[in-house]
Amino acid sequence: MIKIVEFLSSLKMSIVSGVCVAASLTLMLTHTSVLLDPAWGAVVISGFPIFYWAVVGIFIDRRIYTSLLIMIAMIASIVIGELFAAGEIALIMAIGGILEEKTAARARKGLKTLISLAPSEGRRIVNGREEMISVELIRPGDILRVLPGEAIPVDGEIISGDTSIDQSVMTGESLPVDKGAGDSVFCGSINHFGSIDISASKIGEDSSLQKLIRLVEEAEGSKAPMQRIVDKWASWLVPIALIIAVVAFFVTDDIVRAVTVLVVFCPCALVLATPTAIVAAIGQAARHGVLIKSGDALERMGKVDHIAFDKTGTLTYGNLSVSDVLPFEPGLTPEILLELTASAESLSEHPLAKSIVAFAAEQGRELRPNSGFKMIPGKGVSADIDGRQIFCGSGAFLAEQGISFNETKTEVLEQLRAQGKAVILVSDNSECLGLVALSDTLRESAKPMVEELLAVHASPILLTGDNRQTAEYFAEKAGIQSVHAELLPDQKVAMIEQLQQDGHFVCMIGDGYNDAPALKTAYAGVAMGGIGSDIAIEAADIALMGDDISKVPYLKRISNATVRLIKLNITLAMCVNFVAILLSVMGILTPVTGALWHNIGSVLVTLNAVLLYDRKYI
Repeated sequence: MIKIVEFLSSLKMSIVSGVCVAASLTLMLTHTSVLLDPAWGAVVISGFPIFYWAVVGIFIDRRIYTSLLIMIAMIASIVIGELFAAGEIALIMAIGGILEEKTAARARKGLKTLISLAPSEGRRIVNGREEMISVELIRPGDILRVLPGEAIPVDGEIISGDTSIDQSVMTGESLPVDKGAGDSVFCGSINHFGSIDISASKIGEDSSLQKLIRLVEEAEGSKAPMQRIVDKWASWLVPIALIIAVVAFFVTDDIVRAVTVLVVFCPCALVLATPTAIVAAIGQAARHGVLIKSGDALERMGKVDHIAFDKTGTLTYGNLSVSDVLPFEPGLTPEILLELTASAESLSEHPLAKSIVAFAAEQGRELRPNSGFKMIPGKGVSADIDGRQIFCGSGAFLAEQGISFNETKTEVLEQLRAQGKAVILVSDNSECLGLVALSDTLRESAKPMVEELLAVHASPILLTGDNRQTAEYFAEKAGIQSVHAELLPDQKVAMIEQLQQDGHFVCMIGDGYNDAPALKTAYAGVAMGGIGSDIAIEAADIALMGDDISKVPYLKRISNATVRLIKLNITLAMCVNFVAILLSVMGILTPVTGALWHNIGSVLVTLNAVLLYDRKYI
């Protein structure tokens, strides 16, 4: 049955219904009689879905929907022979349903992408021998070997080996994290360099990645679309319409007047009030690179009072570049230090190394011959440059080479780290020559955007998986005072849930897989569509297709305007219906003229939507 309803409610069948209504109107105006009024086509095509949902509401959902009032008006019109009125009512409701469906349609492919990140096999070590097994067979305590480039199959702890792990799927961190024995690793994260052995701790549904997937699924299921406002009012619209119609009949002793009341009481304009405004707003937003997936998202965005941002790829560009080249040795210039560092790192596959080499090329520096290259995963590299052994890496790595730091160098190092920068120390066999610092870059529009949000009474918050120093540095530059750092996906969800339990309406803005649960849990979710992951874009209600966060205040303004317009449209529709009821009781309107009259409300709400589309909110 539901397939029949969906078929009859389709755009093609609604067009057929419209042709039938137009033909009936033509015959009526030309006073032409035919054996079967074409309006019957509209009654059957567009009326059957109305009848179906009215029956479902009464007998299954135990609720009164506006479809019940519409069905009563159609039946009454048919009984007194006013087929055109019945067909026209059914057609208007079909158009409203199509508009609503078009604005609410959403794709759900992103979850499949997230699920595909979970490895299907792991390399278990038994009595010194490797064997590939399905992840379903892995048990807590099993020893697993993960080679460079492989995804980690379960949560665990490194028991031997050093490496760098890309765990952006969980934390959103822009940099691979150096890991060694005793450090925890997440399922689905990528081992970049050295081979490591891990002891499995959380497996199957308990792993971090599976919990992430489950969070998205649960959040999706818990966020039902808002009911149409006319359906909320149906429980008292229906009895009021019936009471007025009955009173009109007993007072005037005219069944036509009673039926006319039912016809004009049909909430056609009310049904169109919301979707027309939403279609207009979505159309204008699309022109400015903001993809709004549903009208429900617009209405929710209009109520938002707190906006939570991820850092990497959202407030920042997510691309590391060299920010500082600081020599410590007297007589050593930044240019020479850059050449030495880039030459030593030229054979490394580490993202920081690649950024340094690329920056040196941009500066026109020539790389020197590299011999004796060695890479120690998770620590650094060494190479012979011009007959001089050069070490590049962390402070711990240089300490292993016997290189010490004085207080001045340590202060410089701490200052750069406090600015959220990654630091590569450079030394020879005797002393630290200098350092190269790399930093993500705050988007130029971040600070003005935050100021605009504060002006429209939306409080910004930073929720990030990055370390606290980095988070606080970028938050200060953007003008955000509320900072929560070092958060895993479930902790971001908990923060948002707490705010919402306190009575706030929270919008989450993010770009990565790890942001998906937060995007779904938040009252409204906005994804960075240009560079954002598929799952983030799917999880969000809205996507910024150009990754331009300066559009966030615009989004808030147009959402507010849309909510106001919907309320105005509903008021206009109610006023038109009220006047029509008075004219019907007075006998001025008939079922046919009443059916045409209530289109005045439909025209008014549509015109308002056109004005919204052309208005400027940028």
